[in-house]
Amino acid sequence: MAIMDGCESKHKTPTLEERVCPTCGASVEVFTRRGRVIEDTACECGYVFKAEEQLEAQQRKAPEA
Repeated sequence: MAIMDGCESKHKTPTLEERVCPTCGASVEVFTRRGRVIEDTACECGYVFKAEEQLEAQQRKAPEA
């Protein structure tokens, strides 16, 4: 399973991303997963980047006969 580990874990690993604060224009580093903020992060001016709900994989239903 070591070969497939990289494919699955790349979507689970948080990445550090810079976002611009809409209040003061400062650059703030936030942790994201698949483009969504995973934890609340505050700017020095007090603005808070809120954690966003993560996308969950949907279960496929078996076709009914």
